[in-house]
Amino acid sequence: MRSELFDFQLPADRIALEPAEPRDAARLLVVDPGRQRAGAEARPARPAAAVVGIAPRLVDSTVRDLPELLRRGDALVLNDTRVIRAALVGARLRGEQQATIAFNLHKRLDESRWLAFARPAKRLAAGDRIRFGHDGRVCLLGQLDASITAVGAAGEVELSFSLHGPYLDEAIEALGDPPLPPYIANRREPVAEDAERYQTIYARHAGAVAAPTAGLHFTPQLLAALEARGIARHFVTLHVGAGTFLPVKAEDTADHRMHPEWGEIAGDTAKALNEVRAAGGRIVAVGSTALRLLETAAGTDGRLQPFAGETQLFVTPGYRFKVVDLLLTNFHLPRSTLFMLVAAYCGLATMQQAYAHAVTAGYRFYSFGDACLLIPADSSR
Repeated sequence: MRSELFDFQLPADRIALEPAEPRDAARLLVVDPGRQRAGAEARPARPAAAVVGIAPRLVDSTVRDLPELLRRGDALVLNDTRVIRAALVGARLRGEQQATIAFNLHKRLDESRWLAFARPAKRLAAGDRIRFGHDGRVCLLGQLDASITAVGAAGEVELSFSLHGPYLDEAIEALGDPPLPPYIANRREPVAEDAERYQTIYARHAGAVAAPTAGLHFTPQLLAALEARGIARHFVTLHVGAGTFLPVKAEDTADHRMHPEWGEIAGDTAKALNEVRAAGGRIVAVGSTALRLLETAAGTDGRLQPFAGETQLFVTPGYRFKVVDLLLTNFHLPRSTLFMLVAAYCGLATMQQAYAHAVTAGYRFYSFGDACLLIPADSSR
């Protein structure tokens, strides 16, 4: 499909620079491509711009209403990856010359090597030495150096660090900053609170370089209310990387290359989710990362298998979903793999209408923004 089909206009003031407070006070747009389903009663949304042949039901709600929008016996699937402090600023040392370079780590290659996006990458060449901590911050283990071992396309470089394993992890934690997306980082100064706000409250396994943002809306109170309602929760791990957040620059979606991301679904989790569906419950993926991992691990019959490995699943319209019955997700960037995924889930025309309504109604977009609860276009499963 032509990538331009997934473009849309978004006023700059709709981009959220700060999260809702408290987290579950964020707004929630329920998007139903067909008739209203049971459990989705709420105030009707204001009419959105018409799209030929499509009349989805749009319901304005809030995230804290999620327990009433789901049913007893449903199961939430949450991504428990933990965001590392992947934004590093280093000094390129080349003789007497120095240049300040910003790096965003995005994929670990081994105990001492990472792939990263560098700005400005044009100042780097293979063999360059980078020193981190030149801004006054130091790690407990002393200075952290790296060498550029490869320079690739689109600003990507390979860093080989002077430390390895847990020692390197400790140094990155001490010297790095939360990897806020550029549409936030370029418009305001970082604050200390970002380290907590750009992390889910249930984050456990370190390795992500971007947050699974749908999960940022959950609070202990909301989780308790969901449990009291009889809605189970299960955790999977997908370390969010470039595969999730890189824009689509190819003119045709078939030419876009997804970067692989590592994920895991434990055997007891797969078994429990299969039992949920067998009992008539619905699988509710919290975020596109949880959805992509579940769909990767599902057979054509919709049964989940244990999984540990990389996924490069790129979901575009025409993909047939196998296991995810509902999707909770944020509002996404134009022409992104994430908007393509929700267009595949609900239909492109439906999501165009839903996003048009969201802009008109003042919903907040992107990582710190509001959320959608999506019902699939094909609900016959």
